[in-house]
Amino acid sequence: MQAWRVHRNGEPSEVMELEETDRPVPGDGQVLVEVRAANINFPDALLCRGQYQVRPPLPFTPGVEVCGTTGDGRRVLATPALPRGGFADYVVADEAALLPAPVALDDAEAAALHIGYQTGWFGLHRRANLRAGETLLVHAAAGGVGSAAVQLGKAAGATVIGVAGGPEKAAIARELGCDLVIDRRSEDIVAAVKEATGGRGADVVYDPVGGDAYAKSVKCVAFEGRIVVVGFASGSIPAPALNHALVKNYSIMGLHWGLYNTKDPAAIRACHDELTKLAEQGVVRPLISERVPMAEAARAVQRVADGTSTGRIVVMPAGGAR
Repeated sequence: MQAWRVHRNGEPSEVMELEETDRPVPGDGQVLVEVRAANINFPDALLCRGQYQVRPPLPFTPGVEVCGTTGDGRRVLATPALPRGGFADYVVADEAALLPAPVALDDAEAAALHIGYQTGWFGLHRRANLRAGETLLVHAAAGGVGSAAVQLGKAAGATVIGVAGGPEKAAIARELGCDLVIDRRSEDIVAAVKEATGGRGADVVYDPVGGDAYAKSVKCVAFEGRIVVVGFASGSIPAPALNHALVKNYSIMGLHWGLYNTKDPAAIRACHDELTKLAEQGVVRPLISERVPMAEAARAVQRVADGTSTGRIVVMPAGGAR
């Protein structure tokens, strides 16, 4: 079978190599899955760079979520076990962690539903307790993680303000349903949020960016607001001033979704059931900007790493036809 492998750390386009390898062999409690679609996540780029919190041994195959088919014909979502990740024709995954792929979504959409939307759901509902009528500020609203949060925020009845970089991404954020879009390259985020909220600020901030995005967020978060720290796509990890959180009465909440797999796996399945219902109702639908064949995976991961992509790019091992 074919699989992309990383033998040294560096930029994805430089270190990912497409190779012929043996099919993985399932261990106890595992199942072999034929990959129909593998979604690209920013952590795939961090894995290539050796900057992710998990550092699999070299060589490894990136790809942390797939939609595929088991030997008995089930169409499933899986998070393959590293170091043999999803940018391959076949993966092995824990049987207990497999989730049924939503019938309402095609393979590429289903592959993109799992981690990004689960992260959004846990961040907005379990961590921040987002309520109908509140204002949600989403950074990188046209990206894979941000676009999921926008759709989930609207589904929860919130007023959603999306931040995007440049006219093209701003247009996509509007199409996703944002009530207000702020182009961070030409507009003042803090002033725009305060104007839109009558000076109150955003009740919940969803931040997968860090750096300057976080610095702006603390200046426009509401009294008793909640800032959900999801990641650091900017490459800059902020150092929160806790005295500022104290005097403004806001909360800073971390979200490492992967911990729920071990700490509360039942919550993962309950969330998937809810996301499946929302997909069936047409309330959420992953924004797939590109479906690329296997041979294009390294260049696609690089675009995600560089921040030039919108929505989700999905690798289709069979050539992108499904």
